[in-house]
Amino acid sequence: MNKNTVIGLALIGVLLVLFSVYNSRLAREQEEYRRVQDSIAFVRAAELAEQAAANVAALQSEQTADGATATPAYTSTYANSYLESAYNGDIADEFHYLENDKLRIKYSTRGAQAVEVLVKGYQTADSTDLYLMNEGNGSDFGLQFYTGQYINTDDFTFRTVAACDSSITMRLPFSETSYIDYIYTLSADSYLVDFNVYMVGMEKFIPRNASQFEVVWNMDIPRLEKGYKNEMSYSTVAYKFPGEKKNEDLGLRKESAKKEITTKVEWVAFQQQFFSAILRSENDFEGGNLSFKFYPETDPDRKLMHASASMGMQYDAAAEVNIPMQFYYGPNHFRTLKSYGYNFEQIIPLGGWLVRWINIGVIIPLFDFFSKFIKSYGIIILLLTVIIKLVVSPLTIKSYMSTAKMNVLRPEIEKINAKYPKQEDAMKKQQETMALYNKAGISMFGGCLPMLLQFPVLFAMFRFFPASFELRQQRFLWADDLSGYDSILDFGFNIPLLGDHLSLFALLCAVTMFFSAKYTQGQQMSNDPNMKSMRWMTLYFMPIFMFFICNNLSSGLTYYYFLSNLIMLAQTWIIRSYFVDEKKIMAKIAANTAKNAAKPKSKFQQRLEAIQKAQEQAMREQQKQQRR
Repeated sequence: MNKNTVIGLALIGVLLVLFSVYNSRLAREQEEYRRVQDSIAFVRAAELAEQAAANVAALQSEQTADGATATPAYTSTYANSYLESAYNGDIADEFHYLENDKLRIKYSTRGAQAVEVLVKGYQTADSTDLYLMNEGNGSDFGLQFYTGQYINTDDFTFRTVAACDSSITMRLPFSETSYIDYIYTLSADSYLVDFNVYMVGMEKFIPRNASQFEVVWNMDIPRLEKGYKNEMSYSTVAYKFPGEKKNEDLGLRKESAKKEITTKVEWVAFQQQFFSAILRSENDFEGGNLSFKFYPETDPDRKLMHASASMGMQYDAAAEVNIPMQFYYGPNHFRTLKSYGYNFEQIIPLGGWLVRWINIGVIIPLFDFFSKFIKSYGIIILLLTVIIKLVVSPLTIKSYMSTAKMNVLRPEIEKINAKYPKQEDAMKKQQETMALYNKAGISMFGGCLPMLLQFPVLFAMFRFFPASFELRQQRFLWADDLSGYDSILDFGFNIPLLGDHLSLFALLCAVTMFFSAKYTQGQQMSNDPNMKSMRWMTLYFMPIFMFFICNNLSSGLTYYYFLSNLIMLAQTWIIRSYFVDEKKIMAKIAANTAKNAAKPKSKFQQRLEAIQKAQEQAMREQQKQQRR
């Protein structure tokens, strides 16, 4: 064993020891956290049981001799008189507002939390003011911790310490010198609300070993957009780990989901298609539980989704503790979210790394540039489509040239097909076809590869239009909202797979797809039965399939598909009329054939032929065994 091997083994051993120590410490911390939480739950359950028993005993002792029951005596829920007063509503509930040019937020001293959030300058699909949170819709926020009793700040009425348009301070006292302050601050021209939790003198009430509390946030997200299914498809609960640029989520297009997070989390977002509520911790959350569940489309209160987050928060009990957090209430607008510097823009579903890069690096800058000079987003989409088609036109021309070369060789290919009509001769047919292509200098993937390279752009468009906030409620032609479906006929009832309406852009997309396929296939006649079935799929099935798919997609996206098909049809005609000269192609193929015929076979060709012969021999042996 040489010196380098010994050193390598030693280093591996050291790393294993360090990893084992780290895992042991992590396991101890998790076990301590579970122990504290179990203790809290156990104490809370015991308190509730004692309280229930005391109430029953009080009722029984106060029964009169004739069986009538007197009014039961009042029993305290909390030993702390300050908390008891705040719990029972001895302090009147008050409402305060934070307001700037973008938001108006209504806060209640009951739980010291937001109960109503109006996002200014926007309306719902029903042309009403856009409330991201409505009073009385079941949303709540609170801190849960242990002070000898289980405390949830959502249950108590705070006292107002100070209030103005930009800042509110609300206090929950535990004694004359011990209290918790909630301080909300809204800056001018911002969707971000600073939220600070100040604990003063709470080391007298919170045990030293209870160094973590729970942040519990539940919210009912209302329906805001046109088309329940489309809105549902782009709504979820998202979160981001500290130090990461990309966020995670519980998944899109699911009716419900839940997940336990065991590592630190920087922020949690209750994400609707075009608006979101985000809670961020300056010091990070210690993990927790996230979930969401969609309401049915027929919900009478027009609720879309119930989202929930229960996140741990670490802190050190001291004379004074400040825990900084932030709330974002606002639009999923890329530039706006990015301006805060917390990677909020990652919640916008722009696709995987390549597709997202195309959207962020190319599509969005182009879109923003045109928006400075053009007010009609329909015209902007037209210009964007033309530019994209021009950029990928070299690939398109290359694909058509490859197809044209194959069309020239079609008679030779059909001779080969006629020569080997039997299934058992498929290997020979393939071998001879490849040999013909090699002699002519034609790649079998010459027509497919350029088209495949265009797919990332196609997927980028598919992601961009439904997620583009700029298209929301923008009118163009007969479409009243480019972010939702366009409808020229409402059925009044639902048709499976189609929906309750007819989209004209989807219909035009299907029609142009049909004519584009028909024109292309007219140049590629072949007697191969496999090709005939493929032509049927391309000519009839795909346009019908796309119509059903596009009928419920955003009209901006189906409009783009329609324009793309039109331009592709024009490109095909121009290329075939002015770029494709079959005589020149035939002459070039003949020259390549003569040139390649004189060349010896490459090692790759020799190996390929050897493999094909081996496969052919194996097939013959298999047929002989079957005959026996």
